Amino acid sequence: MPPPRLALTGATGRVARLLRPFLPGAVWLSRGDDLAAVAGARALVALAGVTSGDAAALNANTACALAALDAAAAHAVPRVFLLSSAAVYGRAAPPLRAEAAPSPAAPYGEAKADMERAVAAWRAANPQGPEAICLRLGNVAGADALFGNLVPGAVPAIHAWPDGATPKRSYIGPRTLARVFTTLADAPAIPAILNVAAPGSVAMGALATAAGHDWTAAPAPPEALPEVRLDTAPLESLVAFPPEASTPEGLVAEWREARA
Repeated sequence: MPPPRLALTGATGRVARLLRPFLPGAVWLSRGDDLAAVAGARALVALAGVTSGDAAALNANTACALAALDAAAAHAVPRVFLLSSAAVYGRAAPPLRAEAAPSPAAPYGEAKADMERAVAAWRAANPQGPEAICLRLGNVAGADALFGNLVPGAVPAIHAWPDGATPKRSYIGPRTLARVFTTLADAPAIPAILNVAAPGSVAMGALATAAGHDWTAAPAPPEALPEVRLDTAPLESLVAFPPEASTPEGLVAEWREARA
């Protein structure tokens, strides 16, 4: 049997549950598992992390990332992907470029920015490797709050402006995200920080409609961001995206496929 191309931590998380159907040959690791299981993988994807809680809880994002790097170094895994977030950009105007310095506006974004700095320091202290790449991930269809509210009997409220527009966000479907990971595992050269999402942005109201779900418009508060759009040109130079990967219908189809 050939060695696995991918090992992934955070096996019980929301994103992992969506990805599993599309990565049948991967090694999945939960909290407490022996990280020696990563041996032989082409790349390690560190999905494990914390999305809410106080500062102490959120600091676990850095601990998880460093543990993944140490495990990869100990077991000769040549490349590690550390999951960061679009939240590191805070309220910056789109398109959000990976070369921009973090400007987080909330504790979760601050924690991910701290994680990125810790990874950079680890990389500088360990020039022999493994290669460490921070992926600033957009919304994953099925793992965010909107899709969590698309359940029978619920009528979610979505922010809307007077012209009827709803917030636009960079999204990626779980099948496409799995393909991104497997493609990047073998890519010849990858920037140290890379945005990950399908090209463009998608209106949240359009996503709910594509899912056949009723929703109501709630007046957008002053602090609401009309658009969070990642610059994905560097990723597109490494991974090919079919047009449907960026459409509401395509994203909903991937979400449903992951749940089938």
